[in-house]
Amino acid sequence: MAQTTPKIPRVPVHGVLLLDKPVGLSSNDALVRAKRLLNAQKAGHTGTLDPFATGLLPLCFGEATKFSQDLLESDKTYETVVHLGIRTATGDTEGEVLDTRPVDVSAEQIERVLARFRGDISQVPPMYSALKRDGKPLYEYARAGITLEREARKVTIHALDLLSYEAPTLRLRVSCSKGTYIRVLGEDIGAALGCGAHLNALRRTAVGTLTLDGAIGLPDLEAAPAAQREGLLAPVDALLSSFPQVVLGEELARRFLQGQRLALHDAGLALPASAGRVRVYADDGRRLLGTAQFAAYGVLAPERLIATAA
Repeated sequence: MAQTTPKIPRVPVHGVLLLDKPVGLSSNDALVRAKRLLNAQKAGHTGTLDPFATGLLPLCFGEATKFSQDLLESDKTYETVVHLGIRTATGDTEGEVLDTRPVDVSAEQIERVLARFRGDISQVPPMYSALKRDGKPLYEYARAGITLEREARKVTIHALDLLSYEAPTLRLRVSCSKGTYIRVLGEDIGAALGCGAHLNALRRTAVGTLTLDGAIGLPDLEAAPAAQREGLLAPVDALLSSFPQVVLGEELARRFLQGQRLALHDAGLALPASAGRVRVYADDGRRLLGTAQFAAYGVLAPERLIATAA
């Protein structure tokens, strides 16, 4: 009888891996590989990147998963190569070619068209997307040859810069709100130029305040000694750097971790200038306790607490 190799027990790992996702790998596949390499009990990603796309994919482990929604809601920045004159079924290099057209546009024409896509715009989500209809992702319908009506959504293009243009390709940098499909943006720009387009490459360079600075690839993670891999993670509060901080003393920290609302108006603490979400610390700012809502009259209402902080 063949012997089975015993499974290595998963361990608690807490932090954020700033992964530079390679081309050809889905976000979930990247997460599974990183979770295995770290032998982590709990992990999640913060919004998908298409398999053909590369770049920043923050992976959350342990207590950091409590705050992954914040990155899902964050603005994103991308650099992309748009291939004019060729439309594909998926809007990128993975789909079959639908038609080709000659490209006869100038950089000045492109700049005029780009101006129309800055600010608030409407996008129709692509059929080749993970959005669900009746419990099935749209891409399953698309692969079966079925096209469904999709309602246009409002997104915001904060910045859209032409980095270079050598016909038939143009390089763009895009800073946008959550839910923006860069594939659709490229297709719509091509349609506005009268020649059609698809994305030849896509790289995400920033998610909220997180950037590719310090990001590592899966080969680097795998090459690191197992005992040193957890040290490659950023701390949990790397996800929260955009929020003001409140630092509590020992007694207030204890009460906060018990879920109590705290009145801080006369506690002698440095408090935010306005109401809103805050990150809360103890031990002179060295120990993250969680997040809270800071309201009128100096009231601090616990929101998400760090279990390991107690």
